[in-house]
Amino acid sequence: MRPAAALLLVLLLSPTLGAQRPASAPAAAPADAWRQFRGTPSLTGVSASAPPATLNVLWSYDTKDVIDSSAAIVDGVVYVGAGNGDLLALDLASGKLRWKYATGNLIGESSPSVGDGAVYIGDLGGLLHAVNVNDGSKLWTFTTGSEIKSSPVIAGDVILFGSYDSRFYGIDAKTGKERWKVQTNGMVHATPAVQNGLAFITGCDSILRAIRVTDGKEIYQIEAGAYTGASPLIDGTRAYFGTFNNEVLAFDLERKRRIWRYAPQDRQFPFYSSAAISSGRVVLGGRDKFVHALDAMSGQPIWTFATRARVDSSPVIAGGRVYVGSSDGKLYVLDLASGKKLAEFDAGSGITTSPAIAAGRLVISSQDGVIYALG
Repeated sequence: MRPAAALLLVLLLSPTLGAQRPASAPAAAPADAWRQFRGTPSLTGVSASAPPATLNVLWSYDTKDVIDSSAAIVDGVVYVGAGNGDLLALDLASGKLRWKYATGNLIGESSPSVGDGAVYIGDLGGLLHAVNVNDGSKLWTFTTGSEIKSSPVIAGDVILFGSYDSRFYGIDAKTGKERWKVQTNGMVHATPAVQNGLAFITGCDSILRAIRVTDGKEIYQIEAGAYTGASPLIDGTRAYFGTFNNEVLAFDLERKRRIWRYAPQDRQFPFYSSAAISSGRVVLGGRDKFVHALDAMSGQPIWTFATRARVDSSPVIAGGRVYVGSSDGKLYVLDLASGKKLAEFDAGSGITTSPAIAAGRLVISSQDGVIYALG
């Protein structure tokens, strides 16, 4: 672990920095469910359920293929997309397979989102699938022009997601019919964040867009200055995300301007991991092999933690602890306040997926295709 004082960084502050403060208590996923990527529509990466201090493997399930899709947990069922194109429903208590749905294409980083009676996921063939949660039967599919790595987000009766066809879509949750689509200037890799009727999306066109959920109208856009694969975290009037320009950015959504920029000068690597926020700390992984904790107000580094490989996994915060995977094959448990390592779990293969936490259990998948339930 490297002291924060040893970091050299570029930090740009707005003159009105003190005028707007982020929400003090970001929305957390409920203790009994983790319905989507990052837990909540605002993508805060926080769970109200804390796993035990000592983690044990409760069960494992081998899909025998790479897994880039992060899990969802609802009503005692774990949903995971395997690389071979299967959407799996596993019993949270035992790991027993309940059903398997074949998409017919490979599944990449698109992670399942669970709504009223349906689970939604995108595939690399450009299809969004709606699947019956009870038996794994197909409800409908919607076809885009290219692969889907964005994770769907449920906003009322609309399913929101992006595609590599450079469009952002709003689809009717019940019928699968297109409500609207927004043309962007580049591939849409990231998952949208939703707050107060607006969907916020980053993409390869270097623009943060605010799109009205009801009709797809673009309300405003903010130039980010760099393309990003990370999804935006929305906390009150602020947005946070990393970029491929080796930086983490914070934006004031009311003033529509950047308020700080964090860019370590001694380690210039992209930030692909999506951030989590709690207790005034923005936490995310970097391809510099470090986990970074930044002050949400100023962007000043609070602590860093060194792993042995890049950290594309997006951290989850629960019970004052940070849970995050690394491509070195380990899931790390860190103290949110200090960055001190509290525990680790060795999966034996790289972890690029993000933890899902609910009902006192943590589910994580590794690159060799094994799903683990820890608790």
